[in-house]
Amino acid sequence: MKKIITLVALVTLTYTAFAQTVDLRRKIEVTGTSEQEVTPDIINVSISLQEYMDGKKKVTIDQLEQQLENAVKDAGIVKEDFTINNISAWNNTYQKKKAPDFLASKQYSIKFRDLNKFDQILSKVDPKGIQSTNIDSYDYSKIDQLKNELKLKALLDAKSKATFLLNGIGNKLGDALNITVNENNNFPQPRQVMFMAKAASADVAPESDIDFKKIKLSFTVDAVFEIVK
Repeated sequence: MKKIITLVALVTLTYTAFAQTVDLRRKIEVTGTSEQEVTPDIINVSISLQEYMDGKKKVTIDQLEQQLENAVKDAGIVKEDFTINNISAWNNTYQKKKAPDFLASKQYSIKFRDLNKFDQILSKVDPKGIQSTNIDSYDYSKIDQLKNELKLKALLDAKSKATFLLNGIGNKLGDALNITVNENNNFPQPRQVMFMAKAASADVAPESDIDFKKIKLSFTVDAVFEIVK
């Protein structure tokens, strides 16, 4: 008798535990989407300057650097947004005597917040001293705020779809049981723009070839809602 009672109690406990772990609520799962394109308003550009020989006279890196510094200052770019990335020069007197034709170079990084200032700066730097420019990265100043707005729009889109479907069969939408956010953003790839010093005229600034492609932000939200009568 005791064995039967024990067995019944065990079966009851097992069923109770099973009932507690299985979610018997009716559910609907839908996917909401949202996307938007924005033009980058922050572009990080690197500019490489290199000394060159103008006949027998050397146009030094110090001269070129001064031109660039003045141009950056005139454009209203703050000091924090103008830095030196890399230096390729021999400061040792012995090495300079050993290789007097060595041409020093420097690479600078400029953060542009007003994209129209790029041409303005290059027009004031000796084009023969510009070795290359490179767009290192793009960004958008309000990107975090925009991401949050798009996530919410995607969730509301999912809710709208679920409500529409349930209304068609006479049911109502209940609480959200699970929400999964998926991000699929597309940032334009940085590109390099080369300037050939030999072909450049000292009186003509190198032509800008920067194409400011838009940043595409895209989100999907997988949402599970309870179905209520």
